[in-house]
Amino acid sequence: MVVHCREGARASGTVGKDLISTRFYRIYDIGREIDLDWLEQELAQSYFTARTSFTRLRQKSIMIEDPPLTIHMHPVRVERGGRPFEFAVVARVYDIGAISFCFVHEDRGAGFAELGDIAFLFAGQEGLSDSFVQYLKTLGEIIRPHIRQFAIDPDFFEDYTVYVTDRRDDSVDPVPLMIGERTEVSPLVREEILKNSLSYTPADLAVLSWDSALLCNPETSTDLIDLIEFANVQVLELRYYDRELTRQMEKMYDDIEQAERLSQFFRMREYHAIMSKQMETYAGISEIIEKVNNLIKVTEDVYYARIYATALRVLRSGQWSESVSRKMDVIRENYSMLSDEVRIQHSNFLEWVIIILIALEIGFALWQILR
Repeated sequence: MVVHCREGARASGTVGKDLISTRFYRIYDIGREIDLDWLEQELAQSYFTARTSFTRLRQKSIMIEDPPLTIHMHPVRVERGGRPFEFAVVARVYDIGAISFCFVHEDRGAGFAELGDIAFLFAGQEGLSDSFVQYLKTLGEIIRPHIRQFAIDPDFFEDYTVYVTDRRDDSVDPVPLMIGERTEVSPLVREEILKNSLSYTPADLAVLSWDSALLCNPETSTDLIDLIEFANVQVLELRYYDRELTRQMEKMYDDIEQAERLSQFFRMREYHAIMSKQMETYAGISEIIEKVNNLIKVTEDVYYARIYATALRVLRSGQWSESVSRKMDVIRENYSMLSDEVRIQHSNFLEWVIIILIALEIGFALWQILR
């Protein structure tokens, strides 16, 4: 969760009536990399597409090897608490195989209280799941013809929420908004929520937690929002490949167990097949993890770099990265063990061949003598 605030000069008549915006995100993975240049060309004639760019930062301050492809989709209407809400819908496709959906609701002339009401109505993104799944299916139908082996799990996703207002109000407690509950929390919980605070000027404030964001900024906040989205995409990808590695390890152990039941000759053949699969998995996931970790680099802007680094930390990116690294190490160690076993068996086989050849040579010599 992130709170970022910049206070600007406000006329007294506008206090309490601000531009507010709510952005609900869900990010999914299709399990394969995507050629965005090719996909953009395929979709350009039928859909409005664009590449993500940062508006306030200088180009060399942000390094993105392959900016995600943005697709503007039809808006969606959702009724909640007896009230209708209309959300603009924006999808982003990342070259590493991630797809992000953002439902955007804006209200000019509302205040922080209205932002809180929306937060409580949609706490935990309740009431939006069916709409996200429907848009996932719609986008799947759009891009499936252009991507081979397109597959996606609608139940595996990363979600977060960003609340935006153009005025900072220090008299308002952000904690209920951030937890989605109108309840008094303990000092320890409050400290945990607000401990990751960052400031650029006395009028700026950023407080990061793990599942939503509040941005108070009289200027455009899209750069900060995009940075937080990139961080969430990285975490989703690490979670996805952590899960894939778990599956590969379970299959590897099953395959080794089955190979142990075979005769020595067929066992060695099965070991070779397992080793080949392990190296394919190791090389493929190593490459994609490298791309995930270098999805975006914030170089010259210290404040944005701190925001991005803190977002990764509170989203527990490091823990997922360590888990992936441990499982990669296990696969490498198992490959080494199987390789040693194959080498030993191969050496034993050669020794028997040599013994047999020597025996044949002795037998042939004796046969020559006895003739």
